[in-house]
Parts: sequence; C-alpha cells; structure tokens
Amino acid sequence: MDVGTISLVLLIGLMLLLAIGMPLGFASAVLAVLVLVMKFEPQLLTAPWEFGEGLLTGRFGTGPLGILAQKIFGLLTDYVLISIPLFIFMASLLERSGIAKDMYSSLNVWLSRTRGGIAIVTSIMAVIMAAMSGIIGGEVVLLGLIALPQMLRLGYDQNMAIGTICASGSLGTMIPPSIVLIIFGLITETSIKALFTAAFVPGFMLASFIIIYIVVRTQLNPSLAPLPPDDPNDPKGAEKTMLFGAFLAILGAGFATALFLRATFFTITGQNAVIENVEPITMGQPHHVIWTGVVLAACLALIFLVFGKERGARGWNMGKGLVAPIVVIGVVMGSIYGGISGITEAAAMGVIAVFLISVFRGEASVELVWDSLMRTLKSTGTIIWVTIGAATLAGAYTIAGGPTYVANMIVSADLPTMGILLVMMLILLFMGAFMDWVGIVLLIIPVFLPIVQRLPIEEIGLLGELQPRYLAVWFGVLFCMNMQVSFLSPPFGPAAFYLKSVAPPHISLTDIFKGFLPFICIQLCALSVLLIYPPIIEILLD
Repeated sequence: MDVGTISLVLLIGLMLLLAIGMPLGFASAVLAVLVLVMKFEPQLLTAPWEFGEGLLTGRFGTGPLGILAQKIFGLLTDYVLISIPLFIFMASLLERSGIAKDMYSSLNVWLSRTRGGIAIVTSIMAVIMAAMSGIIGGEVVLLGLIALPQMLRLGYDQNMAIGTICASGSLGTMIPPSIVLIIFGLITETSIKALFTAAFVPGFMLASFIIIYIVVRTQLNPSLAPLPPDDPNDPKGAEKTMLFGAFLAILGAGFATALFLRATFFTITGQNAVIENVEPITMGQPHHVIWTGVVLAACLALIFLVFGKERGARGWNMGKGLVAPIVVIGVVMGSIYGGISGITEAAAMGVIAVFLISVFRGEASVELVWDSLMRTLKSTGTIIWVTIGAATLAGAYTIAGGPTYVANMIVSADLPTMGILLVMMLILLFMGAFMDWVGIVLLIIPVFLPIVQRLPIEEIGLLGELQPRYLAVWFGVLFCMNMQVSFLSPPFGPAAFYLKSVAPPHISLTDIFKGFLPFICIQLCALSVLLIYPPIIEILLD
C-alpha cells in the first residue's frame, strides 16, 4: 500500500480513536500495528487466514518489528529519562508541603498595595515554581488552591484571575527544567543543557508579557483588580523599600558566603589548578575568593550600617518564605550549569533539597512522601505509556516512509521558508488542541525537524540570522512555545481541566476557556517573536 493512503488512514484513524475517548498511548499502538500491516503485510486485512506467511508474522522479532523493539528499548533505557519521575516527585513534595504557601505570602507582602498585585504575585510564583520543577499540572492546581480564592475574595475580575493562573501555571513548559524540553532532547538527540539555556530568555520574555499585560490592563481599568483594605501594620512607601533592600542584602550575604566557602575550599585543596583542555571549575577559582569576599563585606555593611539590625530582622521575617524556593532553584540549576552534575543527578538533588527543607520545617511525614510517590507513579505511568505508544507509531510511520513523503509534499508545495514554518505552526496548534504534548513531540517532531534542517538557514526568521549549529535548539524552543498555547486551547486544553478540579462550583469550563482568550493572544505574540527573531535563543548560548 502506498504511503499517501497510509498517511490518510493514519490521520483519520487517530482523530476517530481520540474522539471516542481511547487513551493516546493505546490509540497510537493500535495505529502503529495498522501502519505496519498496511505497509508490509496487507494480506492480513484481505486474507487473515494467511497469518504467519508474511514479513511481520513469519518470524516475530525480526524485520520491522525488531527495529521498533530496539527503538522503544533505547528510548526507555535512556538515563536522562529518569529525571522525569524525579522532577514530578519534587513537584509533588512542593505542592503538599507549605513551601509554596509561604512563598506566596512573602511575595504578597511586597506587592499587596500594587494595583493587580495579587495577579502579579501569582505570575511571579508560577515562574519560581516552573524553575523548581518544570511540571505544569501541579502548578495550575496549586495556584488554583492558593491564589484563586484570594483574587475572587478581593473582587478581581474572574476572567483575569482564571487567565492569570492558567497562563502563568503553564510556564513550566518553557522555563527550565522543562520536561517538554527533556523529551524533545531525547527524541531529537539535541543537547538538553543547550535547550535549557536557550529557553531561559524566551520563557522569561513570555512571563514578562503576562505581567506587563496585567499591569497595563489593571491601570486602564482599576475595577478589574481592586486594592485590598489598608492594613495599618503594613510598612508604607520608602520604609517598605528599605525593608526589601535589607532582605535582599541578607539574601546576598548568604549566597556570597556559600560561594566564598566553595572557592576557598577548592583553592586550599588545589582542585582548581589550571589544566590544559579541562574546563575550569565554575565559581571556584582563586580570584573568586577575592570578589565573593568583597560582595560579602558589602552586603554585611549594608545590613549593619545602612539598614540596621532591627530593619534587617523585620525584612527577613517578611521575605523568608522566598528562601526555600531560591535554594531549590540554586541546587537544581546550579548543579547543571555549575558543571557539578547532569540533568538526572540535578533532579535527584532537587528532591533531596525539598525533602530536607520539609524536614527542617517540621512538615515531613510518611503520608507526605507516600502521597507524593503515588502521584509520581500515576503521572510517570501516563507519560511512559504515551511515550511507548507514540514512539511505536512514529517508528512504524518512519519505517513505512512517512516522514520522507510528508517532507517531499511540503517542500514541493513551493512555499517560502516562512510559509513552511507557518504551516508547521498551524499544524502544531491544531494538534495541540486535541492531543497531549508527549504524543505530538513523538509523532510530529521526527517528521518536521528534518524538513526544517533542509530549509535555507539564512531565510529562517525576518531579523537576525540563526547559527546553523543552533537550528535544532531553536526549533525545540519554538515547539515548546507552541505547546504553551496548546495548554490553553479549547476544546481539550488541559489547564482548564486542572483548574476546574479545584475551582469553585460556580465557575464552569466555558467560563475558564473564556478567561484564556487574551492570554492565548499573548502566547501567540511570544511565538511570533521567536519566528521573527530566532537569534533570541542565542543570547545565553554564546
């Protein structure tokens, strides 16, 4: 059977199976078998009594079936894959402990008298949560439990509150350590560290767009975000600024102390000796002892001579809820970019850091760990089954010649480079409205990435020129930005269902999707920036 007919049957079959509610992992596996049968042993459809005489059924485990088995085995035994359950476990511990609630309270202290401050606090909290775990569903649920009742109680516009929570809660797709980026790197054999580095600026750009929208919209229409009642005990104006400065000075002193001790240790033990062709230890060279000592001295001078001990103590009490999240981020991202460990080990260190913080706070318990483990098991099981099914279908379609067929069809359409990229974006947006991102990255990316790699590099984007070695990295970040939109896209936007599970009864799914509209436009603007100016991903790479 020709590849064109197989592609048509595959597309229709996938839509039908998903429409009747079959899980994506099983639907993909069924269609993978159908693709192999249509391509290599079509007589099974017309004369099933001839079973055992064809390429597929003659000798099990050989030919196309053997290739697929090797592909799935290689994917599931990849060491980096272990980081996914570890990040999910870390997110589950964070969600069930009081760390996130204390973080929200501390952020709220500093921005409580700002117009739209609760919504801004929610967005900042989402960024910090994303930088700790990279899990989307848990963030939306947690923000729905903590921030939504607060915003509704204060009279915030319902659509503004809903959109802020779900759009900000889905930032885990973009901001490292993103599980979407990890899966993309595994499938395309792209450096996950490079993907993380490249995604920082676009991820924070999108977060900034959301915060700017909140600020501008609430300034133009103050009724959308009424200010909370004035508390006479809250510091005002310059005093609040001084307290925040004191907190930052204490925080800076703590980090400078840690870096000073690190650099001193490596200098005393001689481990930072310069060796040819060996990358020097990050922040561990002799000159780092000097300047971290200077920073520490400057912070101490600010604390004792400028702000004063009493103001420092009060500032610390107001902001100490931010310390634990910053420590977790430092452990995870610092381990990766400091050259201490790989992605998987950094995820494990993050789990240990969160658990130790929970112990220190007196919140650790057998129930906390058990509930987190059960949620991790369920989430990881879903991802693994979807991965197996989608990888099987992608492999079967590849063996059947599907990617080459699709690539030739798109290239032969004689569209300009930007036209081809826009067609891909439309397909991803459409698929994202109906499918889980795991299935999309496994089914669509192996088809699209080779096409992108055949496009003239100088024609990609409208401003600036992307370096060829970063092409796959750019497309990975572009894909993740596209998946941002899919989390809010009706009819199956998962963020809506996550929020609905914890929202008050009077908020319907229709209300939730209605609140998404302006934020989907914001996400599309961020996607457009990546398409127009691809070198934005190189800012931290070079």
